[in-house]
Amino acid sequence: MKTWLLGEPGGAELLHDRALTHGLGVFETLLAVDGRLVRADLHLERLRSGCARLGIPAPEEKAVLAGLEPVLAEIVAPRMRVRVMQTAGPGGLRELAGGSPRTLLSIEALGSVSSTIAVATSPWPRNEGSPLAGVKCSSYAESLVALDHARRAGVDELIFPNTRGMLCEAATANVFVIKDGNLVTPPLASGCLPGTTRQRVIEWAPGLGIECEERPVTMDEARQAEGLFLTSSTRGVVWVRQWDDRVFLDRRLADLCAAEFERSLAGD
Repeated sequence: MKTWLLGEPGGAELLHDRALTHGLGVFETLLAVDGRLVRADLHLERLRSGCARLGIPAPEEKAVLAGLEPVLAEIVAPRMRVRVMQTAGPGGLRELAGGSPRTLLSIEALGSVSSTIAVATSPWPRNEGSPLAGVKCSSYAESLVALDHARRAGVDELIFPNTRGMLCEAATANVFVIKDGNLVTPPLASGCLPGTTRQRVIEWAPGLGIECEERPVTMDEARQAEGLFLTSSTRGVVWVRQWDDRVFLDRRLADLCAAEFERSLAGD
């Protein structure tokens, strides 16, 4: 992995940055294929939105892309995970907008990704009323605790309800439910992250002959569905073979969307 501060030769000043001291910052994780960023426009748009929510000046898009380009060219790997983080900079406890935000970049080779996973129900809800709902905040401890819980339970991911008991998202991915041969995914009002791959699946679905509806989904409705898949920028579309004690057998729609994701990479 290579990590560096955009436009700064050293990183000692980061010790006083609130991204480190308070977890105050916004980040994006992008996929790069053969040195090309996949839908950087969607990620940088979401980064700008998250920065605006937290009162942090967003990075200059051209500077970010120019900073990543030479490093993408020098790392030899077919697929890479690229992380762009905008910190809040130094400041006190009673202010959000800092005077000196920093842009932290990292790139690493991406290993193989499984096309199928098992999941369990999270014992904790996502708070759809949180001021951080829908923000990809650098304070990621909640999701790390969730992933550790999943590992201890012998599964790959957790599925979160929100505080109303409605389906929200996975720890690090969005959720699509297969119902009557079509797709349903929780709306952003559920508290889920506005995922870039989620957005793309919603856009692709009509062209694949699939209806895709954004609406509230109860946890019971989701468990009784014909199938389930998760979406994220680096994993693409991943079929859920088992959720708690429920085993899903039909993966055709998940495979169709996964194939479309792979085809899309050639044109991004």
